[in-house]
Amino acid sequence: MKNLVLIGMPSSGKSTAGKAVAKKLGWGFLDSDELIVNRTGQPLSRIIAERGTDGFLQVENAVNGSLSCCRTVVSTGGSVCYSSEVMAHLKSLGKVIYLKLSAEEVARRIKSFEKRGVVMRGNITTAEELAAERAPLYERYADAVVECDGKSVEETVAEIIARMEGE
Repeated sequence: MKNLVLIGMPSSGKSTAGKAVAKKLGWGFLDSDELIVNRTGQPLSRIIAERGTDGFLQVENAVNGSLSCCRTVVSTGGSVCYSSEVMAHLKSLGKVIYLKLSAEEVARRIKSFEKRGVVMRGNITTAEELAAERAPLYERYADAVVECDGKSVEETVAEIIARMEGE
């Protein structure tokens, strides 16, 4: 396998578990949100505030659509699922694993979507609404799903590796 791509809701553990998976595998780690911050020189929340949702998604799509890597665990931003073209590119890079986290747990972990820099399209204002919109997209693109509610980072990492290897 060339790469492992992690998708899922904000705070689902894509970066935290992703770094641990990369370390266990001896692979590289890439956080696409960090790439966006490095390329723009701005935090995600400022990009969204200044450029709006569509402007942010353009930046996110350009960054994710240009990724080229090997033996790397890629942690994507939660809104990457909105672009079928980018998701096709990510799937061409390797196996896509959806870290599934309930809306209740997302709401518990994130106190302010605005401060966190979470893309909220249309009239969406709650974790429940966000999950209802995104979960079907994550499921559509995922090669495997890891349930994250109630699991430690170590348990999540072990499951990611098991799914990656096909169990």
